[in-house]
Amino acid sequence: MTLPSIRTRTASALAALGIAALLLAGCSTSSAPAPTETIGTDAPTTPPPTDDSAVDPSASPSASAVDVTCESLVQEDLLAEFRQKGWTAKETPFAAGGVTLDKGLQCTWADYAVPSGNLMIFGWAPITVDQADAMQRGLGAKGWRREEHGDTVYITEDPTQAPTTDENGYGMTYEFGDGWVTVADVKQSLLLIQRPQG
Repeated sequence: MTLPSIRTRTASALAALGIAALLLAGCSTSSAPAPTETIGTDAPTTPPPTDDSAVDPSASPSASAVDVTCESLVQEDLLAEFRQKGWTAKETPFAAGGVTLDKGLQCTWADYAVPSGNLMIFGWAPITVDQADAMQRGLGAKGWRREEHGDTVYITEDPTQAPTTDENGYGMTYEFGDGWVTVADVKQSLLLIQRPQG
């Protein structure tokens, strides 16, 4: 099943949605993502090779941290497209690198009536500095790669291990901001997340 092009409010989101539509044709389940440089104390940091200024950490949120749901976590156009295609979300705790964040959630969207392997993953959680450090170290120990872009840290799956990548070669990616973390099945899909406030 492929997801058709989705209308968005901004040019950067439009590009991400087009990529998301293409990804659905070949997505498969995976819990392991891959970045471009391995995390380590001596690892240099490099900005993403794409125009990742489009991954806007100040994106307008649509829900408060108290009432965040799988439905409120994604843009309205994408949610409407999921519903039209019969996709639903399965919610799981936000956990990575040996750290589980009690107040967050991870949502796996798919048509669970059809065993196709096509899916999209979106997640969000509030996080402390210590939790972020522990999660990043845990992912790094598993071969995930670290990049920094301004004040934002990206931890991404080794592309050679990723079942699905975006047009820039990024698989599943965690984005760490000031007091929050998000995740998507590919880095470009981080654009589709509506981060909650608070």
